[in-house]
Amino acid sequence: MEHKLHNPILPGFYPDPSICRVGEDFYLVCSSFELCPGIPLFHSRDLQHWEQLCYVMTPENGFHVEKNTGNGGVMAPTIRWHDGSFYLINCNFGDRGNFIVTAKDPAGPWSEPHWLTDVPGIDASIFFDTDGACYIMGTAQNWPDGKGGLRQGIWAASYDIENFRMASEPHPLWGGAMAGAASPEAPHIYHIGKYYYLLIAEGGTEQYHSATVARSESVFGPYESCRANPVLTMRHLGQRAAIQNAGHADLIDLPDGSWYAVFLASRLIGGESKNLGRETFIVPVRWELDWPLFTPDTGRVEWEYDFPESLPWTELPEKPVRDTFADGLGLDWCFWGRPYEQFWQTGKYGLSLRCLKQALADPLQPMSMELSHSEANFVSCLARRRLQPHCRFAARLRFTPENAESAGIAVYQAMNHQYHLQLARENGQTVLQLLRFTADYALQPYIPGFTAVTKREVLATAPWESEELVLETELCGNDYIFRFGADETQLTELAHTDGAAINPEKVGCMVGEMLALFASSNGSDSENRAAFAWAEYEDL
Repeated sequence: MEHKLHNPILPGFYPDPSICRVGEDFYLVCSSFELCPGIPLFHSRDLQHWEQLCYVMTPENGFHVEKNTGNGGVMAPTIRWHDGSFYLINCNFGDRGNFIVTAKDPAGPWSEPHWLTDVPGIDASIFFDTDGACYIMGTAQNWPDGKGGLRQGIWAASYDIENFRMASEPHPLWGGAMAGAASPEAPHIYHIGKYYYLLIAEGGTEQYHSATVARSESVFGPYESCRANPVLTMRHLGQRAAIQNAGHADLIDLPDGSWYAVFLASRLIGGESKNLGRETFIVPVRWELDWPLFTPDTGRVEWEYDFPESLPWTELPEKPVRDTFADGLGLDWCFWGRPYEQFWQTGKYGLSLRCLKQALADPLQPMSMELSHSEANFVSCLARRRLQPHCRFAARLRFTPENAESAGIAVYQAMNHQYHLQLARENGQTVLQLLRFTADYALQPYIPGFTAVTKREVLATAPWESEELVLETELCGNDYIFRFGADETQLTELAHTDGAAINPEKVGCMVGEMLALFASSNGSDSENRAAFAWAEYEDL
């Protein structure tokens, strides 16, 4: 059987990939935004099969993140290995900004954050030169706009990695390939041959996203833009292309001297939505005229490429469909916001969630750039990513709602775009409900003046007298089917609805859909609990 590299190599909400190689082992990290634990780290021997080793950021090493719009928290990490240690640099918009954590073993433990109070801007990255010198780079308002002002651009400085402090003033490097380029960000520097290459994201992370490159014989420039820019994009194929939003790349060399790039892109579902969010893709890179040529011969992102013969094809065991939580919480499960109280229990009887007053669709708040810190912004839910356009998510629930309480399964996206299949009280009776939440807003949540109004719709109801039932949603493209029943072999369809209705394109789909188990008292104090005997996830 001929092996292939199939895209995406990490399906589902795994954006902003950064990669490094240590010998024959590859390590990759992704953004996780408001999920906790944060920054999943993966290992591979063949670039196709990836096993998650850990989360870099956890409550144990001081991680703080808050539930809000879905678009805050941690984004655009960079991982590098140097002289026996791993370094990860990132910005946490829910805490104190830019930080570096380190580890000897990529599986952890990782250090507590070294906060970079002297590092400006966003999307900070580090680079270790061949002589051991360290540099830091990032994105800030430091590039001439041609009108006497400044616009967003890329900078770099010498860095004292032993003491985690800048060792020089920031040097402006490049404002992007296009005149007035939108959102030049996410810089990476590589020293290859006689040149330093600066690879950045450009055009915004939505439809016009891209990767562009420049080079210089000095790390501080001046940088010459590649005449073939953008070296990676899908924007020229229009809004109906099956793969979109390609950009934010990181280069990696193989032991045999060949090159690849990992990057984010989105699959278009049903010709109209990107509910899976931004995923991790890969393309081969060939060097011509001392420039990187991404996806040679076709110039666009393909669904598959020839497998690199120098790597060992390394399949991983299939994950079980059913999780009984007997061994605790696996790495697939995340909280939304750091939980500052133990509202969950696991064991031989499954998972139990206490009804907290916080709700999954609480009113949206502006994203503060002042790095505020609250210990109350989390919800009683456990969530995992939707990985494919066609999948199934189900759970067995035991719950008796009281007053305003509710519990069940949810499909949630950014900006309060959600579906809830839940048990609740209505007119003194226990009922099964399917709710849809959407939000209206004119500005993105990080722009001053942001306000939002969340709309709640009851799409379907059914009476239910027993305290136990099975809940299921089947997501087939944009067709979402919600079912229920006394057991998994006899399910009744409650409703068939439109997944595109919760596709939050206004914020660029920076995150992807999560499939959740949840319990809430919806504003009241409660000690009631919802019990889940098992949960199932299956790609179809």
